[in-house]
Amino acid sequence: MGLPRIPSYPLPAAEELPENRVSWTVDPARAVLLVHDLQNHFLDAFAAEAAPVPELLGNVAELARAARAAGVPVVYSAQVGGQSPAERGLQQDFWGPGLPDDPRAVAVAAAVAPEPGDTLLTKWKYSAFVRTELARLLEEQGRDQLVITGVYAHIGVQATACDAWMRDLPAFVVADAVADFGPQEHRAALAWVAGRCGVVTTTARVLGELAGEER
Repeated sequence: MGLPRIPSYPLPAAEELPENRVSWTVDPARAVLLVHDLQNHFLDAFAAEAAPVPELLGNVAELARAARAAGVPVVYSAQVGGQSPAERGLQQDFWGPGLPDDPRAVAVAAAVAPEPGDTLLTKWKYSAFVRTELARLLEEQGRDQLVITGVYAHIGVQATACDAWMRDLPAFVVADAVADFGPQEHRAALAWVAGRCGVVTTTARVLGELAGEER
C-alpha cells in the first residue's frame, strides 16, 4: 500500500505519441493550465536528479510562464496532509493514509510553485473536478479548455481528462509535462486519453499555441 519507488525513465518523444482521434488546438482565450498534484510527497517517489523529474519540472515551469504571459489562468491542485480516514474515503483502501501532516511534503515543488494570481485548489479524489471549485472557476472565467500537466498520468491526470470530457470541456494532456509510475503506465495513459477523451500533445506544441503560432 502507498506509493512505489519509481525507477528512472525518459519522457516520451513527440514521435512516440499515440495518434489523436480529434484535432483540437489550445486557444489562449479559452484555456486554463492545470498543474496537477506536483507536490513534494508525490515527487519523492522518484529519484530527484534522474529522468523524468528535471525535464518534467522544467517543462511545467515553462508552460506556466507562457500561460501567465498569455493571460491563461494557472490552477494548481494539491492534496492536504494528515487526512482522516473519513476524508480519505476509498483512497485509504488503495493508497493508505496519504500525505503526512508535514509542510514540506504538502508543498508544491519549488521549481513550479504557484505565483501571485495563480489559484490553488484543495484536491480530494483522482479527478481535480471532484469536491473542488475547478468547474466553477472555468465557468466564471468563460473558459472551456483544460491543459493538464503533473502526476500521475494513469491516475489523476487521466481521471481529470475523462471528467473534463464528461463535462464537454476539451482536455489536453501534455505528454512530456506529466509523469507516472513508469514508461508502460505513462504510455498507456496517453493512449487511453488520445483514443477516448482528449488530445495528447507536447510542451513545444502548447507553447506555440499559447504564443499564437502554428506548429
